[in-house]
Amino acid sequence: MSQLAGKVALVTGGSRGIGAAIALRLAEEGADVALTYVSAADRAKDVVAGVEELGRKGLAIQADSADPEAVVRSVEEAAGAFGRLDILVNNAGIFPSGPVEDMTLTEIDRTLAINVRAVLLATQAAVLHMGHGGRVISIGSCWATRVPVPNVTLYAMSKSALTGFTKGLAHDLAPRGITANIVDPGPTVTDMNPEGTEVAEAERLRTAAKVMGTGADIAGAVAFLAGPDARWVTGTSLAVDGGYTA
Repeated sequence: MSQLAGKVALVTGGSRGIGAAIALRLAEEGADVALTYVSAADRAKDVVAGVEELGRKGLAIQADSADPEAVVRSVEEAAGAFGRLDILVNNAGIFPSGPVEDMTLTEIDRTLAINVRAVLLATQAAVLHMGHGGRVISIGSCWATRVPVPNVTLYAMSKSALTGFTKGLAHDLAPRGITANIVDPGPTVTDMNPEGTEVAEAERLRTAAKVMGTGADIAGAVAFLAGPDARWVTGTSLAVDGGYTA
């Protein structure tokens, strides 16, 4: 597979879980890949090694998405190291939970900083380096459109904000031949959401397929949106959720 040969991608939060799967899939498709991480340096190094084993160039950048200067710096570092930037995957995020009356201002601000502000800032910096065929892909959530459980109000709000941002961005960037889309994962097996727990099992049963997704499922959707076959797809959300929102 080489549909992304010659392309450079930056995946935020790419040291583990869905982000790591995306980074490796983009490398399989032919892209050189930079990724950001907060503290898991060893895991980030392992992902970079995986990218390089696929014959591509890899780069790990330490950057906390809660820090606006670090977000912009990571984009500039990736573009500078590889000489270009074609694909931005806004994957980094946090998952706050709890009753709405218990949310603290600190928790609210941190959630919006990482899940919303960082997406805007990274995109703002990245599109300055993109030419025709550029791609901005943000990782949202099935809970942006359907919230059948309590205690995830703040998270759902933060992810639903990406919808309006992406729709507006699609119009802003279309004249330059750059697309903007969202992938909304459903219940997905990750380190933080292992298969077989009570919570995971309840979410699995809410899907039409009655099957948990994997990082590879999400990565496949990202690879499609990053590739040439998606040149006429922009301003939309792609649900990869086993029918969770059907």
